Amino acid sequence: WSVLIDPVSLFTMKVISYNVNGIRSAMSKGLVDYLAEQNADIVCFQELKALPEQIDEEPLKALGYECYWFSAQKKGYSGVGILTKQTPLHVEYGCGNDLYDFEGRVIRCDFAWGSVISAYFPSGTAGDIRQDIKMDFLRFFHDYAQKIRSMVGELIVCGDYNICHRAIDIHDPVGNKNSTGFLPEERAWMDQWFESGFTDTLRALRPEPHQYTWWSFRANARANNKGWRIDYVSASPKLAGQLSSAGIDDFAKHSDHCPTWAEFTITS
Repeated sequence: WSVLIDPVSLFTMKVISYNVNGIRSAMSKGLVDYLAEQNADIVCFQELKALPEQIDEEPLKALGYECYWFSAQKKGYSGVGILTKQTPLHVEYGCGNDLYDFEGRVIRCDFAWGSVISAYFPSGTAGDIRQDIKMDFLRFFHDYAQKIRSMVGELIVCGDYNICHRAIDIHDPVGNKNSTGFLPEERAWMDQWFESGFTDTLRALRPEPHQYTWWSFRANARANNKGWRIDYVSASPKLAGQLSSAGIDDFAKHSDHCPTWAEFTITS
């Protein structure tokens, strides 16, 4: 962690969120080289699709990271993880909800300045039952995040939220108005989320259109930048006030998603 002015404990902290759509596949496509180039302090992964014992941690540890994984019980499905260059004060595996913990959707690391969550929201694309589960998760997670905030103070929530917040976040808002991921009730939840005290770090600094984090594998969508922005780094108020830069790395092609990141200048 880059200490800038020691007497007042001022340091910069870069946080990356990345749905890797299978960490073993992503690592075979150059993920470790990307992480080495970015030199982030914390990396939050979603959709590991692997059990901890199936992940080669050595190249990640060689970059200075401690590795924390929370996989789904179902093999080759879901799962979240956090890499960090600072040892956490505490690691919380799961969120205390049996269904979501069975699916490996939430992991949290606590530090002196606050906490980071890596979360993989349900997609809702497998039919009405899964859409109902998604909406239940949204209600649960909103309350859960507020509870964690009350415990730890400051909170960063990285993850694949599987929702485009506004029309600017999707290449075809009219054609997708009835698509899961852009439904009115999902977008209303995003309104509520950001009104509850979280800041969309990318949009706080970069309001321009055509910034996406996911593209379908079909119809050459990525080459034509016909994408969706469904991955976020949300920050609670004090951290949002310390936000110095944010962006997406759409050049990173280890997954059907790309990383989104935020950098903070923190005083403690």
